[in-house]
Amino acid sequence: MPEPIRRRKLGHEVLERLLQRIRSGEWPAGSLLPSERDLMIAYSVGRPAIREALQTLERMGLIVIAHGERARVLALTADSILKQVGDAAHHILETTPGTLEHLKQARLMFEVGIVRIAAQCATDTQIEALRIALQAHRAAVNDLQQFLERDLEFHRTIASMTANPILVSVSQSMFEWLKRFHVDQVRAPGAERLTIAEHTRIFKAIAARDPDAAAKAMTGHLTRANKLYSVLIQG
Repeated sequence: MPEPIRRRKLGHEVLERLLQRIRSGEWPAGSLLPSERDLMIAYSVGRPAIREALQTLERMGLIVIAHGERARVLALTADSILKQVGDAAHHILETTPGTLEHLKQARLMFEVGIVRIAAQCATDTQIEALRIALQAHRAAVNDLQQFLERDLEFHRTIASMTANPILVSVSQSMFEWLKRFHVDQVRAPGAERLTIAEHTRIFKAIAARDPDAAAKAMTGHLTRANKLYSVLIQG
């Protein structure tokens, strides 16, 4: 049986046409879209339909709308895409049982893969940057907020060693999604110095360019952290 034709809102029709023109390259990143009045004339629709379509494009991260100015097309990156799902991810983590465990499992697999790449291809300059990140982390052991930031910076530095912007963006997003729970982890008695010891093992394995040792050290570090997350949350 043929599928029935469904009526669509005018805003959806306008959105589809604007998306086609952006994707075709007619309006490349950095270019200005026509004014609302010009779009109204071009598509023979009212202002509400145009504004609905533009607001949807802005939520998608494809354009930016400044008061009194025409909409501007943004460059789409892995970073900008992941930021669009950030709020939804936080909400799911807070309200859906089991999602945090799934995210921790995904992070374990993801970071073990990243640290393997880092150990295989890290340059001397990158290894020195990781050593500096580890030193900064160690120096912040008595300051909870700084310790947390330096902890995440250590992992971000490892991700950057891959020179893969998608891996870096996904890694950063995972850190942000887990950040609230990560605070609980570093507050646990003795966890700070244990974390430093584990990070030191990871650093030494990368510096030795030993991917197997690096993967083993990262697995041990995140497995221990994941167990602690579970204990704290259950408590």
